[in-house]
Amino acid sequence: MNAGPVLPGRDDDPDRLYTITRGRSRAPENAFDLVTLIVAERPPVPGMQSEHARILRMCEAPTAVVEVAAELALPVSVVKILLADLLESGAVTARHPRFAPNKARLPDLDTLKQVLHGLQRL
Repeated sequence: MNAGPVLPGRDDDPDRLYTITRGRSRAPENAFDLVTLIVAERPPVPGMQSEHARILRMCEAPTAVVEVAAELALPVSVVKILLADLLESGAVTARHPRFAPNKARLPDLDTLKQVLHGLQRL
């Protein structure tokens, strides 16, 4: 009897996941969430762990953590550990869209000067 297809990343061999993460079970606290954008700062180098190299190629443009996990067909927890390695080595940068600079929210410099002059006249 066939139990159906096995979905990638769902029933991965625990030994494989242990090897990929070098035995670690958690990324640093609050390092990433699902929508954190990852950007590669340099290309992969020869001898690099294959998952790290794939992440760097994938993240040439900003890519969300959840997208990286889906593309690698690995659990998000495992991907966060791999991303923490890359972040620590400076190979990637991470930013949360909520904290990304938004010039539309910054007040105009002339407006600030006018407010300052108005306050000084009070």
